[in-house]
Amino acid sequence: MTSALLPHDLLWGLTPQQLPADAPAWALAAMAAGQPVVVRRALTAAGQVAVGVRGPLREQRYGTLMAVAAIERRVRPEQLCHVESERAWPALQALARLREPLDGLGLAWGVSGSAGFELASGVPALHRQSDLDLILRTEQPMERSEARVLLALLDAAVCPVDLQLQTPNGAVALREWAGTSARVLLKSASGARLVGDPWQALEQVA
Repeated sequence: MTSALLPHDLLWGLTPQQLPADAPAWALAAMAAGQPVVVRRALTAAGQVAVGVRGPLREQRYGTLMAVAAIERRVRPEQLCHVESERAWPALQALARLREPLDGLGLAWGVSGSAGFELASGVPALHRQSDLDLILRTEQPMERSEARVLLALLDAAVCPVDLQLQTPNGAVALREWAGTSARVLLKSASGARLVGDPWQALEQVA
């Protein structure tokens, strides 16, 4: 598990020449600048990984494939939990205040999204209205009552915080699992489906 490529991992090594011929100019520029790509949830052939290229604008997101052999460096969300930044955006202020309580959960957690990208690469990606995106590795089921306690902690932060529970079968939003719906949306490499228990692999709506 520790060596497997997982969603939200940041990878370096994709070059403009490795992008498809129809890739947008901003994606080519990002790769020419040596920026990382982020691992996406998608099924791929052996030796390839689905990745996303980020552009400077929110709507600039480009999905493509990367050869595993081309990877030069990987940074996982867990490696970014205690990375400091001189920038004082609300998302980074929220991260600083949440570190201790999240560490206290006794579970692996990490920083993803714009904050993770900026902390890992040094490329400015945050702004004043940015959310803080986090992941929490939950190999074992989390009680919905526990999810509600954690959500209350996150909702008291100085900016919106979006946390995904990473189960062995895919990811589910903490906010959904803390809610009252009988079924929640589980995102996996094979797609998204509604389930009653994200930790039960084969359960799904008929």
